[in-house]
Amino acid sequence: MSYGLQISASGAASALYRQDVHANNLANMDTVGFKPDIPTQRPRDDVRTEDGLWFMPSDVLLERLGGGVMLKPNLVDHGQGAIRESGNPLDLAIDGEGFFVLRPPIGSDPSIAHLTRDGRFTRNGAGQLVSVSTGAPVLDAQNRPVLLPPGPAPTVESDGTLRQGGAIIGQLRVMNPPDTGTLRKAGNGVFEVPAAAVARAGPAPGRVRQGAVEESSVSEIKSLMAVTGAAREVDANISMIQQHDRLMERAINSLGRLT
Repeated sequence: MSYGLQISASGAASALYRQDVHANNLANMDTVGFKPDIPTQRPRDDVRTEDGLWFMPSDVLLERLGGGVMLKPNLVDHGQGAIRESGNPLDLAIDGEGFFVLRPPIGSDPSIAHLTRDGRFTRNGAGQLVSVSTGAPVLDAQNRPVLLPPGPAPTVESDGTLRQGGAIIGQLRVMNPPDTGTLRKAGNGVFEVPAAAVARAGPAPGRVRQGAVEESSVSEIKSLMAVTGAAREVDANISMIQQHDRLMERAINSLGRLT
């Protein structure tokens, strides 16, 4: 197969993936607490370098061309989204760095903790403060589910302290992992992180705001431009594939003709 065709195919596949990622970001413009993904890629080494086959014969020119591009794991932009007043006293937003801590589902991996920036909470039938998106209980500073006594909704102070009728009934755990690069998206606004990292983390510097939610931090203009740019790269690489196909056809019909 044509080496140039393979390189063009890798470029087309990479651009298609980036187009999908930016389109997904665009589709989540109105998702509370959503953090956009950043697709990344790197040049792919030539076959001899990639497989460590230094003893094999090769072509110096082809090695200089490399092997196209290959995808790397997505990064996540943890930039602050706009804070929007909701009027719901159980809606909470973090202004600054930090995450709310949720209890993982029963039977899940105990070495993984769940964090979220989606502060849309409600009270379940057991009186626990839970996430509207997943139903998972919100944890307090002692890693226990937050219990809301019957009565009016509590007031929440900037450090996460909950008061009802002037009495302290608990304190939300708002923490910041040492390295946000260890966070992995798990869906529904939840991030997974090693529980050991959460145990070592101290209080987050962000302030809790009651009756508000953090909007998606997706930039509509940037995402739309990224989708358009990726689509142009797909077209360019498809054109190169077609050109290589025509060249191979000419080579077969001309050089392979019997005389």
